[in-house]
Formats: sequence, structure tokens, C-alpha cells
Amino acid sequence: MAEAVVAGKHVEQKNNLIEKSEWSFAPFKGLKDALERRKDTFNKKHTIQKNTSGKKTDEEIFLDAMAGVREIKEFREIPLQKPRIIKSHPIRTDDSLEILRQIVNGKRKIRLSDTGEYMEWISPDIRKDITQRLHQGEFSIQDYIDLHGMTLIEAKEALSMFLKESIKKRMFCVKVIHGRGLRSPRGPVLKEALKNWLQGTFKKWVLAYSTAKDCDGGLGATYIILKQK
Repeated sequence: MAEAVVAGKHVEQKNNLIEKSEWSFAPFKGLKDALERRKDTFNKKHTIQKNTSGKKTDEEIFLDAMAGVREIKEFREIPLQKPRIIKSHPIRTDDSLEILRQIVNGKRKIRLSDTGEYMEWISPDIRKDITQRLHQGEFSIQDYIDLHGMTLIEAKEALSMFLKESIKKRMFCVKVIHGRGLRSPRGPVLKEALKNWLQGTFKKWVLAYSTAKDCDGGLGATYIILKQK
């Protein structure tokens, strides 16, 4: 009987030990308290505090700037403007290019008065249309001189004698052949010299001059109208 009592107590102690060991592991014990403490901390961190530094924050500056701004109802929907359509015009053939083609193909003559080599001069004492008429060959050529192959000194002396003799014979229109200097490395030396002489040394004998017609030498010759005594 005593052994049975001892055995019963032993079993009861063992059950109590097992019960205590099973409930002694409580991983979530105190979780509720921890969550409450964390909630309080979170609320304290996100509480809006008044600005006591004296300097305005970016948000305060923005709110001050926008204080008097009002919404413009008309701008709620801005209509999209359609791009302007530019009408294209057909390309016209350039007249100058067509004229150039005709000249190259020999179908059209070059107007010498439109070239950089053309030259003319007229005395203020006579009509202004004389040079145009002179260039068009309206005055008959009474004599001419060819300065090809001469030096500048020789050409000036020969021209001086020729003009004096022509005036002495009471000639009205003469021609001087000087060339264009296309083969000369220095260019049209005689032609430039003639222009300077007719507006300088020999100007006292000249009323007008102009580049000759194609059939009379063109850009390589010059018509001269002489003064009469």
C-alpha cells in the first residue's frame, strides 16, 4: 500500500514537471507590450513640430509664394493648335541658267556690256546715249591702230602719234586693237594701260570710248570718238 502511494506521488510529480516544461517555452510572451511601446515611439517621431529655427522651410516658402495664386479656369483645357500647312509652289526654271545654256550651245550671243571686261567712258559735255550707240556700231570706223606685240612705251608713243594724225585729218571715230591679254601671264596689260591713257594723258583729245562690237574685235578692241578742232 505504501509503495502504491509512493508510486502515485512519483507519477503526479512527473506530470507536473512535464506540464511545466511544455508551457515554459513562450516565444510571443510580451509581444503585445512590445507593439504598444513601438506604436508610441512611431507616433512621437511623426508628430508635426513647429518650426522654431526662425528659417522658413521649403514647404512654407512654397505656400507663401502660392498664397495669392488663383486657378485660371480657361487653362484647364488648352486646345491643341494644328500645325500650319505651308503650300509648296512648283519650282520655276531660272532664266539666267537657261540663258547660260543657250550661250554655251551657241544659240545666244553674250552681251559684252554685261561682262566684267566691258569698258566705256563719256565726256560730260555730250549726250549720255553716245556710248551705247558707239558700242552698237552706229558710227563708221575711219581708221584703226593695232598695238599687239608692243611694249607699253612703244604702244603709248604709237597711240599718241595715231591720235594726233587722226585729229589732224579731222576723223571722228577710230578703233584701237589691244587684245584681251588671255595669253599674257600678267593679264590684259595693254587694255588696262589704254583705259588709263584715255582718261589721263589723251583725255584732252577724247569725247567718248567703248568696247567694240564682236565683229570688230569685241573685248579686244575699243572704239574712240575724237574731239574736233
